Formats: sequence, C-alpha cells, structure tokens
Amino acid sequence: MTGTSETRQADGRDRDAEGRARNARPRDGLGRPLPYGEAGVERAPEGVVRRPGETVTEAQALLDAGRPFHAHEVFEDAWKSGPADERGLWRGLAQLAVGLTHAARGNATGGARLLRRGAGTVEEWTSTTGRPRPYGLDLTEITRWAGELAAVVERDGRRVDAAGASPRLRGRAA
Repeated sequence: MTGTSETRQADGRDRDAEGRARNARPRDGLGRPLPYGEAGVERAPEGVVRRPGETVTEAQALLDAGRPFHAHEVFEDAWKSGPADERGLWRGLAQLAVGLTHAARGNATGGARLLRRGAGTVEEWTSTTGRPRPYGLDLTEITRWAGELAAVVERDGRRVDAAGASPRLRGRAA
C-alpha cells in the first residue's frame, strides 16, 4: 500500500487487489495513522512468510529502530503463517511489541497490560513446550524485560523511548 488515495474505492474504504479492506494511510514510526499524502515510514509488508530466524532478525531491527508497531506486524505474520504449535510463541511476542508501542505512545495502562499479557503468553508457551531458546530467542530474558518495563511504565506513567526500551530478543550478549 502506498499511503495515497489511489487504493480508495467508491465506498471510501482502502482496499487491496483482492478487494479486502486495508488501511492505506501512511503511518509514523509508532504505527499511528497519518493523513493521506503525508510522508510516513515504510511499513512492514503484511502476509509475508519468513523463516523463523528471519522473523527474529527483522523484528529486532525494527525494535532497535524504535518501530515496535512494525515489529508486531512481523511477529503477526509468523503467528498466522507458522506451525500451529508455535502460534502461542509468536502471538506472545506480537503482544509484547504492541505493549511497547502503547508505552512509547504514552498509554501506560494499555502498555503495561499488554506487556504482562504477552509475557504470560510466552511463559505459557515455554512451559508447555519446554523450549526456552527457540530460534535463538532468550524467552527468559524477554519475559523478565517485559515485567520490568511494565512496572516502570505503571510507576512513571510517562511514555518510554521505544528504541531505548526495546528488548534484546536473543539476549543481552547478542
């Protein structure tokens, strides 16, 4: 999607080539829609099937760039296209990225809630599968990070710097 009105249909809704509703408005680095015609950041394409390692690498680059909303879209692709037994992992990581997005936008309540929900989803997946380091992910570190950030966001009630507060998906040494 280009972020222009070219994709708008007679009904006023943006649609993709198959006619499905898709918001074509440009977005800022935290995923907030901007007015048509404004310059936004490049969006992560939707529906891309990536190998798990590619998902982690791409999501980490987006997190490091302060674009957790866009990292969420990468995790969401893995959640929707990956094997059924891994959906909880990718869904939890997507929730964590959205939690960071809300915290960076200044929504302390939503940020803390989604960080805790995502951490719980990841912890549940880890305990069910017994896999604490799939694809090099350090799930113990990630859930610790989420709990600590949720506490800071609740305590301070201020927005966080998305890039500065982002997790190291493969651990601190990576």
